[in-house]
Amino acid sequence: MSRIHEALKKAEQERTVSQGGQAPASLVAAISTESSAAIVEEKPERPQAPTAPFPPGMPFFANSFSGDALLARSQQLEWQPDEKTMLFFNGNESGRGTEEFRTLRSRLYHAREHMTLKKVLVTSALPKEGKSFTSANLAQVLVRQHGRRVLLIDADLRAPRLHSMLGTTSAPGLSDYLQNAVDEFSIMQRGPMENLFFIPSGNQISDAAELVANGKLKTLLQRVESLFDWIIIDSPPAIPVSDAGVLGKACDGVVMVVRSNATPIDMARRAREEFPDQTLVGVVLNATDTEATPYSRYYYSTYVRNVTTEPKS
Repeated sequence: MSRIHEALKKAEQERTVSQGGQAPASLVAAISTESSAAIVEEKPERPQAPTAPFPPGMPFFANSFSGDALLARSQQLEWQPDEKTMLFFNGNESGRGTEEFRTLRSRLYHAREHMTLKKVLVTSALPKEGKSFTSANLAQVLVRQHGRRVLLIDADLRAPRLHSMLGTTSAPGLSDYLQNAVDEFSIMQRGPMENLFFIPSGNQISDAAELVANGKLKTLLQRVESLFDWIIIDSPPAIPVSDAGVLGKACDGVVMVVRSNATPIDMARRAREEFPDQTLVGVVLNATDTEATPYSRYYYSTYVRNVTTEPKS
């Protein structure tokens, strides 16, 4: 039985025994790894600007892609983040959920020892399972490490939420870039958190599936990848629309969010099938209730220790 299947089974068990009611947003991460459970947070050097040519029609100017140029050309805006959901903006380093995101960060660094992992897609089976909450806070915890530069992209062009969570504008953004209306620097924002950059969803469109599949996102990532240590992409849910599967092909790994007491196990399994096993890094169990949280944390530590030597399924 695979590690990810065990995590999904755990979510289904909590859903089955739930007595109802709104679950607060605590977080338990269940990230799969291949060897020991030891956490090694290495600090690889940021790669230099790429020298390979880009596709025809996309000229490349090396001096435009330096870190200084990024800071100079991206928009500096006054974000007003929602401090109830944006956990690392409120100054409470020990607030509820912060330690779980640090654990998630550690697991991603551990996975990075065994695979190329910089561009991470965060998705869920269905809407309202916490993928945007997870994407935004994961980006924040990654940038808390000294010298780390992180790009957060809202690729949910159908129901974008990240700009509201961060308290900023939604346009210009990704949809405008995919339509060749702007360049990559025109859609990047900076806020009050150092080294955290954000590309919002952009202006509303009616042809999201076609835009996502037109190949421009891959070009965008090629052009900016060398500037960042991590790129976190929030995608639409995997079951209702095809976007997540297409976006996943442009990324190194996929993290799936499962909502405790809510996500049906068959929906989670269907969502998993949208991505190759080698790209599905793991599962985040979101919104555990107060009584389940201590058990879930214990389960997480035991789960990782006992199953990390199992082969992938």
